[in-house]
Amino acid sequence: MTAHEEWTEVGDRVYVRRHASYDLNVGLVVGDGHCMVLDTRMSHREAADLIAAIRRITTSPWTVVNTHAHFDHYFGNALFQPAEIWGHVRCAEEIERDGREQRAKVAGFVPEERRAEVEEVEIVAPDHTFSTTATLDIGGRTVHLRHFGLGHSSNDIVAHVPDAGVVFAGDLVEEGAPPAFGDSYPLDWPGTTARMLEETRELVYVPGHGAVVDRDFVVAQHAELTAVAELARQAHVEGLRDLVRRFPYDEQVTQELIQRAFLQLDQTL
Repeated sequence: MTAHEEWTEVGDRVYVRRHASYDLNVGLVVGDGHCMVLDTRMSHREAADLIAAIRRITTSPWTVVNTHAHFDHYFGNALFQPAEIWGHVRCAEEIERDGREQRAKVAGFVPEERRAEVEEVEIVAPDHTFSTTATLDIGGRTVHLRHFGLGHSSNDIVAHVPDAGVVFAGDLVEEGAPPAFGDSYPLDWPGTTARMLEETRELVYVPGHGAVVDRDFVVAQHAELTAVAELARQAHVEGLRDLVRRFPYDEQVTQELIQRAFLQLDQTL
């Protein structure tokens, strides 16, 4: 465990653990006799490390929430059973449909010494799902789960802990790296972020990756996402030659963004 993998308390009994692996944030909300774990890391071995860290904070049983169906957020699910695992309905559907293919893909790009670690992952999808909103009682504490729309993926959810003033935004918010557009919805993402900001007026936002941020950071990232969505619309009509230099990201990120935006504009996504 590295120094920045210690828990940081960002609100009353609300913790974040930032990991060297994928710069991933895991959340922990501790109530009376129960707790909630947000995301489970990218392998059983990483999940076992996470469980040991949780047990240094609380011995209570847990409920698990997957913020979306990307491998680094749910490959550790099996080690948290038989707990309830919550996610958006499309999160469960995508994991059931694509999880084994995703595992094979990840095993193909991780370093050779980690291949067995990925291949041993048991694919476990959320068994409690919702489409728009759900409210959980975590040891007497209310946690609101919300799906505000398409964005980083088809199934991003936000966990709002109002009594602590903390919002776990998943990969709808990114710090330390550009947003990831690989299977995103760039034209919808700004509106989704705007709805999150409108309905979760807090001071502390936990991104899926990177440092914990404040509301101003999220507002600025929303403005950036709005600008690049408009650039993508222009590029679709006018061509890329002059516009591509105006995107604030490197070439690879820009290409992914444009590809996804064009699929939306051509109504093939």
